[in-house]
Amino acid sequence: MLEYARWKYAVLLIVLLLSTLYALPNVFPQDPSVQVTANRGMQVDAALEKRVEDLLRQAKVPVKSVEIVKGGNLLVRIPSPEAQTRAADTLREALGSGYVVALNLASTVPDWLAAIGGKPMFLGLDLRGGVHFLMEVDKQAAVAKRYDSVMESLRGLLRENRVVYESVERRADGAVVVTLAPSADAAKAQALIAAEQPALQMEAAGNRIVLRIPQEELDKAAREAIEQNIGTLRNRINELGVAEPIIQRQGSDRVVVQLPGIQDTAQAKRILGATATLEFRGVYEDGNPYDALATGSVPPDAKLYFRKELGPDGKPIPVLLKKRVIVSGEQLEGATSGRAQDDGSPAVFIQLNSAGGQRMFDYSSENVGKGLAVVFIERIPEVKMVDGREVRTTRISEQVISIATIREPLGRNFQTSGLDSPKEAADLALLLRAGALAAPMDFVEERIVGPSLGAENIERGLTAVQYSFAFALVFFLVYYRMFGVITCLALLLNLLMVVALMSLLGFTLTLPGLAGIALTVGMSVDANVLINERIREELRAGMPPLAAIATGYDKASGTIADANITALLAGVALFAFGTGPLKGFAVALILGILTSMYTAVSASRGIATLVYGRRRKLKSIAI
Repeated sequence: MLEYARWKYAVLLIVLLLSTLYALPNVFPQDPSVQVTANRGMQVDAALEKRVEDLLRQAKVPVKSVEIVKGGNLLVRIPSPEAQTRAADTLREALGSGYVVALNLASTVPDWLAAIGGKPMFLGLDLRGGVHFLMEVDKQAAVAKRYDSVMESLRGLLRENRVVYESVERRADGAVVVTLAPSADAAKAQALIAAEQPALQMEAAGNRIVLRIPQEELDKAAREAIEQNIGTLRNRINELGVAEPIIQRQGSDRVVVQLPGIQDTAQAKRILGATATLEFRGVYEDGNPYDALATGSVPPDAKLYFRKELGPDGKPIPVLLKKRVIVSGEQLEGATSGRAQDDGSPAVFIQLNSAGGQRMFDYSSENVGKGLAVVFIERIPEVKMVDGREVRTTRISEQVISIATIREPLGRNFQTSGLDSPKEAADLALLLRAGALAAPMDFVEERIVGPSLGAENIERGLTAVQYSFAFALVFFLVYYRMFGVITCLALLLNLLMVVALMSLLGFTLTLPGLAGIALTVGMSVDANVLINERIREELRAGMPPLAAIATGYDKASGTIADANITALLAGVALFAFGTGPLKGFAVALILGILTSMYTAVSASRGIATLVYGRRRKLKSIAI
């Protein structure tokens, strides 16, 4: 007979309530906004809030609200996209390099709904737009890094083979000059360099060896730097959790990055353009850093740095470190943020690869009782107006964030502390995990892009979807009568569940995603048609109405399951092997198939049982 367990009704009611709850945020529109985030050493406080309000008032930019939000960022809500751009330009010029000013879309979802995880489903670039970045790779920095790598390799080669040298320096004309000690064997040094660096052009004159890197090698280094940067950007965007990003090379040294549906564009801008990394260097103990600072005379095998914290006199504390880098960000294999075990301060727990671990072990074994410094290196882009023109420069900040005494040999796993906040530790760990940029990148252009297919085409597409869905509902109501009503309710619940799941999972909806939803709605229609026609066949065979309904659902369920499981496997294959928009289509398809199987087979049966189940002497049904 026609039955439906009470616990199934409870599940159906819970599903309906949760679907309505988590689909509800899509009703609330988002506000165009500008987000201000403090760079290292700056802070967002009430004084900055007041300053921003005054700046926008003087520029006559309309503002809905200015507030400090969770995470320590300043959020300025603007009534229109045009005013949003004016506000961002005004604040960038006034606040300078101390703050990151980024375009944003601020949620208007009520706090109580956001507190339980309610968030809207973001639309992709082809439906609503998103953030567009044009980034330029500093090719000169890539070439300089190649020179630094060659010089460090030469120093290590000569040191390991006990060839005494005075200096390894780069000249203004691009040549690398190795100056050997008078007692050194010049012929041995030349043979070692020729074997280790066969691509270098070599000229020898007495105790000096002049080396030149061929131009094709430098061009290759620049090309590889751009390709590595594109890969690193993909890793960083994956860490940010942005769905269906677009990363394309433009010209010889530029990269286009489009991020659809993101909330925190300031975070994205800071993470994408950051070149922050760590270097581990030994403390140089044969010199006085204050004397080196005062006289400008730094030992040839040392380099002058400053501690992050200030001294009692309010001035930076100088420190001399060895030129040789023990381990850098390139040897990092993993990084996570947390709290230091000794004092509970924010820390990054680092895991080195085998080569880096061996270098750290060798150095620490030979220098137990001596100092080991952690240098935090950050490249900060700056924009200044000179004679009415925008001039872009870059400031490199190198700070010693911690100096510890080596108490025992270190291996592949250790921690570094001395960071300002847990957020800074989390950002640094993210950058280290995603990999270092092979060359710095500057933001040449930033804007919010509109729908790539045009607002008119999107409006017509949505109108077509609405009319087709309405036509299907009307057809079911006319053709299947009461069971048409049941089918319509099942279809509406299916659509509600799909929207709720996509919103809950942070899915970015694109045109392929819409196509996936349309396809699953069509499959749900097919499932309901199978059930309704099966019930009609049982009625024509002379079966009583209640038994016909129960038999129709039972016999159609197997066929529906077979068809949907086949489609589900196709969706999994699309997700596994597809990229970009294809993954969006696959996600919508998989979610829609799962929900349609539940609504067509179980939910509609529950509604049918509710309508007809208690009428034991039922003689006919409206189908």
